[in-house]
Amino acid sequence: MSLTEKIAGDLMAAMKAQDKGRLEALRAAKTAFILAKAERGSDAVLTADEEIKIIQKLVKQRKESAAIYREQQRADLYEKEESEAAVLEGYLPARMSEEELVKVLKGIIERIGARAPSDMGRVMGVATKELAGKADGKEISALVKQLLG
Repeated sequence: MSLTEKIAGDLMAAMKAQDKGRLEALRAAKTAFILAKAERGSDAVLTADEEIKIIQKLVKQRKESAAIYREQQRADLYEKEESEAAVLEGYLPARMSEEELVKVLKGIIERIGARAPSDMGRVMGVATKELAGKADGKEISALVKQLLG
């Protein structure tokens, strides 16, 4: 079952349960999927990686909005954005622990033959593709910089 189908099913369940917070988050995801398909053509199908990237983008948007609302002391809007981000994060693959991430990054660095901080771009290119959805880009970048530095 694709992520699109899972979200559609969960959307129906949220409607029946009248769970407003979950419903809004799932509607946003469904809309984002529909828009992504429309950009590519009427018969386009999203890959699993594309679906994950869309969900990641939605989570990032909600977290950024929540941070702004917190700065403005708008607790009601902050909580709404945080709860929607939490719902959407449930559809992402499990995040890697820092130890696992360091192990994978060391393997990538060894495989590429990177030695100096000047090789960071090459390592990041491979790492972001391999670790899509499993780790945050900022975390990957910080660890690569640490490992190469």
